[in-house]
Amino acid sequence: MSEELAPETPETAEAEPIKQRKNGLYPGISDELAENMKSGWADTELHGLEPVAQASYTAARRAALSARFPGERLVVPAGNLKTRSNDTEYAFRASTEYAYLTGDRTQDGVLVLEPADGGHEATIYLLPRSDRENGEFWLDGQGELWVGRRNSLGEAEQLLGIPAKDVRELPAALAEATGPVRNVRGHDAGIEAALADKVTGERDEELRVFLSEARLVKDAFEIAELQKACDATTRGFEDVVKVLDRAEATSERYIEGTFFLRARVDGNDIGYGSICAAGPHATTLHWVRNDGAVRSGELLLLDAGVETDEYYTADVTRTLPINGTFSPLQRKIYDAVYEAQEAGIAAVKPGADFRDFHDAAQRVLAEKLVEWGLLGDLSVEKVLELGLQRRWTLHGTGHMLGMDVHDCAAARTESYVNGTLEPGVCLTVEPGLYFQADDLTVPEEYRGIGVRIEDDILVTEDGNRNLSAALPRRSDEVEAWMARLKG
Repeated sequence: MSEELAPETPETAEAEPIKQRKNGLYPGISDELAENMKSGWADTELHGLEPVAQASYTAARRAALSARFPGERLVVPAGNLKTRSNDTEYAFRASTEYAYLTGDRTQDGVLVLEPADGGHEATIYLLPRSDRENGEFWLDGQGELWVGRRNSLGEAEQLLGIPAKDVRELPAALAEATGPVRNVRGHDAGIEAALADKVTGERDEELRVFLSEARLVKDAFEIAELQKACDATTRGFEDVVKVLDRAEATSERYIEGTFFLRARVDGNDIGYGSICAAGPHATTLHWVRNDGAVRSGELLLLDAGVETDEYYTADVTRTLPINGTFSPLQRKIYDAVYEAQEAGIAAVKPGADFRDFHDAAQRVLAEKLVEWGLLGDLSVEKVLELGLQRRWTLHGTGHMLGMDVHDCAAARTESYVNGTLEPGVCLTVEPGLYFQADDLTVPEEYRGIGVRIEDDILVTEDGNRNLSAALPRRSDEVEAWMARLKG
């Protein structure tokens, strides 16, 4: 990649001489070049833009936030770029809270709700177009000739439906502000410094918790995005099955790269690090190294999800026989997990306790483990009472899903795991059985086998809808699906 000429900022461009990068190829910039770069550029301002698709939804979300904290200034930053190495950065992802409330996904943005007339006036603070007069657009490392055009403040107002101002003016304004303030922490150190003497950890946490709980029930836009994510994820799984022979010739990374291509073509990114776990790696819950061998006769546990451009992610797992056919033991274990998932999905409905689907799935798994003689002469009830099935089931059976793969994580316990399901809630149902390669308490043939089946389930008025149902789950259907894709 090329290197920019000078890491200037607009505030210092005219006041200080241009700072050259050490070992840069150009010793300086002539006055004539600097003057030349100021002119001869077409006006590219865009007019008559339509609001983004979720503008009405983000307005309703801000209204709910305003009603919860009357008379208080609320500050929600997008976050800043994070350095990956030296002068390269990680790909930017705006904070979930900011994107949820604005529909914007650009770096350095800040949403501020100012108390006004019994409610709030929202302003979005953004970086404006790069300054051409002072040379920022071609000299600064984040100038438009280096990283691309960004919307003007006027364009942002049209798209987002929120008045927009220059974010570089915000820290000083916040430092002088009076009255109660709450801030979503952990995203913008500059904003936090400006508010250091105005906020408390307790009050800021209350804001974070509210915004987490606000996402427990998805609106129509969010449900459509989650379905879009699941549909793209289905295509990604199909892509993987078609290239399993190439993965066998290379490694799990071929699977990872194949799915990532689909995520980037059909969405923004992967929603989380893909778990491409072949053979005994399937017994490691979050195997993301993806550097192991892919061998015929073993199983592939693929846990992956496409994140849409609006940041909504799927979270789906299938356990596939690499050669296309389950062995008798693999099928026995797989069918047990499938039966447990069926029980869990059936328990997802309005009015049910959140924990019900977990309990239903765990009971089936405990019954299977007892039936297979892995827990001596203990009863299923005693196994569940003592939690002994967890040696091989390990994790909870699911979690909330949305803009974060583990969505609503800051919600209060009474609203989440001790809460009640209602229409619009979206969660995963993902039981599993994992027999570690070094587990001497199970027969040798079980060791190194891991199976998980995971789907994304929306609570509806009359029950539930499986958003990822396009991917087969039953063992015979999985085999037929793989055979069809492999031709």
